[in-house]
Amino acid sequence: IVGVQFKNLKTFADSRGFFREVVRVTDPFFPEGFGQWSHSKMAKNTVKAWHFHHEQIDWWYLGVGVIHVALYDLREESSTRGKKIEFKLGEQDLDSEALSAVVRIPQGVGHGCKVLSDTAHLFYITSKTYNQDDEGRHPFNSPDIPHNWGKEEDLIVAPKDTKLFIPPHPRL
Repeated sequence: IVGVQFKNLKTFADSRGFFREVVRVTDPFFPEGFGQWSHSKMAKNTVKAWHFHHEQIDWWYLGVGVIHVALYDLREESSTRGKKIEFKLGEQDLDSEALSAVVRIPQGVGHGCKVLSDTAHLFYITSKTYNQDDEGRHPFNSPDIPHNWGKEEDLIVAPKDTKLFIPPHPRL
């Protein structure tokens, strides 16, 4: 998907644990800069989807646990419109397929996740501070996005993730 970027992380481990640098202001995928840093603790089978923004860029890093991430290009003008990518993000000790990375999610790309581990801690930086009018949503089970998060009766979904909301301003 155009604009989605990954930064593979280096881990320096010893008997005390590890050190991992996540984002630097000088990273080539971080030119938009810092607006807000947030932390979301989620329980197993929590689904947060589909979110997108017209102004804000997100950088996701999973510090604890494992999540299944899906990204879907909603941008009409994009050469990758309608393309979806899926991957696991998180602790490789829990799932060898999980990426130890930061992912950059540009404006107009629908993003969502499902927690696969008992809990997960998502840390994310945004290029702007929170603005509810920029928090676009498609329902987690939208027929417009070809994705199935699993049996709906097993999922934990917030009421706001069952509604459609399109930001009232144009995308940057």
